[in-house]
Amino acid sequence: MNLLDRYIFKSVLASSAAAVGMLVFVLMLGNVIRDLLAYVLTGQLPLATFFRLTLLIVPFVASYALPMGILTGVLLTLGRLSADSEITAMRTAGISLPRIARPVFLLGVLAAGTTLYVNFDAMPHAKVEYERNLTAAVRANPINLIIPKTFIREFPGYILYIGSKEHGELKDFWLWQLDSDRRAIRFVQAQGGHLEYDERSNQLLLTLTHGQVEVLDQNHPEDFRESPAIATFELSEPVHLPLSTVFGGGGYRQPKPQWMTFAELNTAWKRLQGATASPELARAQRVAQMKIAMTIQDKFTTACAVLTFTLVGLPLGIAVSRRETSANLGVAVALALGYYFLTVMIGWLDQHPEYRPDLLLWLPNAIFVCLGLWLFRRMRAL
Repeated sequence: MNLLDRYIFKSVLASSAAAVGMLVFVLMLGNVIRDLLAYVLTGQLPLATFFRLTLLIVPFVASYALPMGILTGVLLTLGRLSADSEITAMRTAGISLPRIARPVFLLGVLAAGTTLYVNFDAMPHAKVEYERNLTAAVRANPINLIIPKTFIREFPGYILYIGSKEHGELKDFWLWQLDSDRRAIRFVQAQGGHLEYDERSNQLLLTLTHGQVEVLDQNHPEDFRESPAIATFELSEPVHLPLSTVFGGGGYRQPKPQWMTFAELNTAWKRLQGATASPELARAQRVAQMKIAMTIQDKFTTACAVLTFTLVGLPLGIAVSRRETSANLGVAVALALGYYFLTVMIGWLDQHPEYRPDLLLWLPNAIFVCLGLWLFRRMRAL
């Protein structure tokens, strides 16, 4: 690698690393706010556990940040080189466009290999560890699931509201019991109550004091022409709120296909391929097999997208000739959104294995490769 190659390679690498880092931070922050912030505010997550979980999010978001970050880095660097007339000077000196692109494609190959490793190894391991650590941290103090001044809907069949809570003692308690159509059939209001955790049965036990109960017609709960039956109580029977509906069974669960390693996906594929099913279950088996196949292809196509975006970004960056970071970032976002929109549309066909959506997942890459080759041809003709 000569001096020119090292100059272009280092320039693109620095810009791409900065873009990937920025995207990882933005995506990671969104996941932290959505999944962890509420637990931190209620004291269920110690700071050490919070930071460990935050780090485990990085491989997950990196699988999305790498393709877009490489595209942004290529657009930024080539746009700057073109705006400063450095590309013109290189071509005047007899250096062809493919020769200029060589170090950029080398970086793209290295980034694609990194993305494959993240998709098939680092991300699945981190995601499974993330779920285990988060569940264990929340289960360590499940009473904190009850957050004051919030409508709590985590327990199927119930909606809860608590005015205040201190060490398991509740005040101003409201409870709605729902039927299978999520209609309120029973309403309980109590001045206070006590909440405790039964570790043996994995349940929260709720005992209420000084309250009243309104029971609606279970067949027509929305008919208010007749007054509901009302009863008062000083001390209620315990209400059982099973935590298995919140945390699952508590043991290890088979991860979703997206969170499986390549070895696990391959094993699942072979198991489904070798299984025999009755005619009634044959279609469900084909759908399950197609989901595994689509997951494998999706991980490969995401890694290939790094090279595809490099192919598109190189001539596009030279043609646009912009030094502005915001403009190049906008172009990168528009291209990436177009790519992921096509991928999501194909993903909707996962219930129709007869259309072979696993192969259709390569269509966005094929479109972007054609676009990149067309842009390259136009640039070489100039």
